[in-house]
Amino acid sequence: MNASLSVVCYKSKRLSNGESPLMLQVSKGGKRQYQSLGVSVNPKFWDFSKNKPKSNCPNREYILKLILNKQAELQQRMLELNAEQKEYTTTTLLHDEHRKFELKTVKQFYQELIEQYKANEKCGNRLIYKSSYNSINVFTNGNLEIPFSAIDVAWLNKYEKWLRSKGNKETTMSLMFRTLRSAYNKAIESKCARKSDYPFNDYRISKFDVSTEKRAIAKADVLKFSTDVHSIGKQQYVQLSKDIFIFSYLCGGINFTDIANLTKDNIIEGKRLHYIRQKTGKLIKLGLSEEALKIIKRYAVESKGYLFPILNAQLHKTPLQKQNRIHKMLGKVNKNLKLLAAQLGVEANLTTYVARHSFASVLKKSGVNIALISEALGHSDLTTTQIYLDSFDNEQIDNAMKNLL
Repeated sequence: MNASLSVVCYKSKRLSNGESPLMLQVSKGGKRQYQSLGVSVNPKFWDFSKNKPKSNCPNREYILKLILNKQAELQQRMLELNAEQKEYTTTTLLHDEHRKFELKTVKQFYQELIEQYKANEKCGNRLIYKSSYNSINVFTNGNLEIPFSAIDVAWLNKYEKWLRSKGNKETTMSLMFRTLRSAYNKAIESKCARKSDYPFNDYRISKFDVSTEKRAIAKADVLKFSTDVHSIGKQQYVQLSKDIFIFSYLCGGINFTDIANLTKDNIIEGKRLHYIRQKTGKLIKLGLSEEALKIIKRYAVESKGYLFPILNAQLHKTPLQKQNRIHKMLGKVNKNLKLLAAQLGVEANLTTYVARHSFASVLKKSGVNIALISEALGHSDLTTTQIYLDSFDNEQIDNAMKNLL
């Protein structure tokens, strides 16, 4: 007797985003087994009578393809077991460790991985793997219809040489190789690549220097951004760029993505800022200075549902739309900050992240305990904070060394 297969929306379980996971249901001999498909949908987009997504379901085509592929995989496995006259249960059917490999090309696996992250609204992961895919795709002149076995140590050395020829920094190269390694591991886990071909036991990613470069600027330089500046040609968002830099500095080094997502609900009793840091999920609570409140008030009319006119509640609804808008605006803001730094005589490669480092640096030099700085930054541990601060102390140490003789 063959097992029956169906996909159900497990509405008894609700995720934080209001969606429910899709589960593959396998029934045989009165027993039932479930396996997650790795995607979820809002129950209102699921047709429970037909057990399939409705016509207006987001990512419907991808979900249907995923369902068909999984059902075809299990049906093929049942045919093989029947041909070999082997008995099987729902458990052994779903968790057959001896199932055949389905080798996929690097292009196919990457694209499926990126689509899966998109369907699950994991935009950060999607962006990381998309950047990795774009990089190796350019490196191979668009020829990624290759098996993972083609990525050997020699291939990796050539890729590293190519990245260096393009002027990539050590931190960027480390990220590219770590993401590629992660994709390779996922391919092995999914039985789309062979573990025996794995090249990262011999190619060491740890050789890249990922130590944090000095990004902080002095308090006196930060204060220059509080003064009025002339417009920079026809550049847009000059005032906004300056205000975001100062606001970040005054509010615990809050990063650009978190600033973009702030709404009136994050202002408590008109004088405190409470928000969840998106990167770590940690709750941050800070007092708002008069200057920070003035900056917020400046954009009260044009902010379109947010504290700052970066996102628009009417235009940017999905996580992907928000991510694309934030990425685009961050580029414009950082470009303006570099121009402003030149105009104000600040010698630094200025970005919004410099405000975060400068906040920590000024507090450290003022004698504030590292644990308190870590709490304000929203770090999960003191080690991360110490990485920030190690680079800040170099100048002070150099000056102190002059007193030895």
